Amino acid sequence: MKFSRLGLTLAVTVLSLDFSARADLKLPAIFGDNMVLQQQQSVPVWGWAAPGAAVTVKFSGQTRSTRADATGQWRVKLDPLKASSAPQSLVIEADGTKTFTNILVGEVWLASGQSNMEKPIGKQPGQKPVFNAETELAAASFPNLRIFLVEKNLSATPLDDLQKFQGWQACDSNALDRIHFSAAAYFFGREIHTNLNVPVGLIESSWGGTRIEPWTPPAGFESVPALAKLAAPVAAGTNKISNRQPTVLYNAMIAPIAGFALRGALWYQGESNLGDTNYDAKMSALVGGWRTLWHEGNFPFYFVQIAPYRYLKDEAKYSPDTDSLPPFWLQQSQAARQIKNTGMAVTTDLVDDLNNIHPRNKQEVGHRLALLARHQTYGQKSLVSSGPAFRKMKLTENKAVLKFDHADGGLVSRDNQPLTWFTIAGADGKFVPADAKIVDDTVEVSAAGVEKPVAVRFAWNQIAQPNLANRAGLPAEPFRTDAPNAAWK
Repeated sequence: MKFSRLGLTLAVTVLSLDFSARADLKLPAIFGDNMVLQQQQSVPVWGWAAPGAAVTVKFSGQTRSTRADATGQWRVKLDPLKASSAPQSLVIEADGTKTFTNILVGEVWLASGQSNMEKPIGKQPGQKPVFNAETELAAASFPNLRIFLVEKNLSATPLDDLQKFQGWQACDSNALDRIHFSAAAYFFGREIHTNLNVPVGLIESSWGGTRIEPWTPPAGFESVPALAKLAAPVAAGTNKISNRQPTVLYNAMIAPIAGFALRGALWYQGESNLGDTNYDAKMSALVGGWRTLWHEGNFPFYFVQIAPYRYLKDEAKYSPDTDSLPPFWLQQSQAARQIKNTGMAVTTDLVDDLNNIHPRNKQEVGHRLALLARHQTYGQKSLVSSGPAFRKMKLTENKAVLKFDHADGGLVSRDNQPLTWFTIAGADGKFVPADAKIVDDTVEVSAAGVEKPVAVRFAWNQIAQPNLANRAGLPAEPFRTDAPNAAWK
């Protein structure tokens, strides 16, 4: 085969450019100036260089060396680091040198989900604002709280790096407002930062209106036999996929950061999966899948129970028999009980507009997530982090006596009014409004005409905003004492 001089020159140039591109030292986008590295555990650092190139990583007095493999990939692990607010540099040397500056060491959390996680502080419309957004933004100057936003993207296959993102930056009012960073995540991170007095890094990767399946990796689906078919590859080509297809958000917005050392994850999602009868299994797939990819064991995973909302607007057509929200709440509660090292923040008391699917008080949402982390992850055991959760029922004559976990300090009515949203049924399975009262550490439930009760339901309505709480002010979880597959509804 003969080449012209021009053709040979072009071929050599193309080969040279291709080799140069592959030879360039590169790290994933999640590494950058101003980042926070996780304390007290091994910290992976990885990237790409020329195949076979010697790579050296230096940070905080540690030096780690390796060689890029035949595809140019390399990885090292730093030994556990001590928390530090003193800015440091991460230096990576190969054929070239990369230096990242102003790096802190502390606690790193990943926040994900749909619009209730995505919502920024923003303005709080209405006659009585939940909190003053302008004041909160003006006061949001925390140089040692760092934020990173993964921007929306889809992929049919797992990407090795982010394509759209807003890099690490110190938290202040301009940064929060400019990139529209998650309010729930910010308020969580602020409390962890100020309470533990260590730097905190927050990574947000969320997308409004999305289901749980697109965020779940194939490994997660494969770990739950009933969901294994969802692990099938997605048809290639972004013009053929949507943000509702399994794995496509994981592929583009989670896979590229998987392995970046973190303490745990926050999750606020579920509205788009309302009506699913196996959401608890899908939560197991999501959590298990992420944990498998991070290789950090059963890291903490805290999530928010979706709030009351008038899904069915026509009250004349409403029936508790067909209400899909309470059974969904039950699945979320089941997930919290069945999946190790998780916790759920209940929000039935945080809604000021039942026609708004986005409760405005993200400040309290962040606080309740932080309570879970402070209690379960950071060992502040004297802290009350959960509201009352139904434990067992005892039937005596014409009443049901209910016992609760997390009744710390005793049970209370948070508005000092009679307890609301209890219903009770006899052998006929017909639930009727009930009288409920606190007696010592129990709730006694009864109703005229129900002489031999067999079951109780609490907050079994899409707009239920019950007043049962513990003395810490945390609301009770919705529940039912009858089995989900019982003859009565």
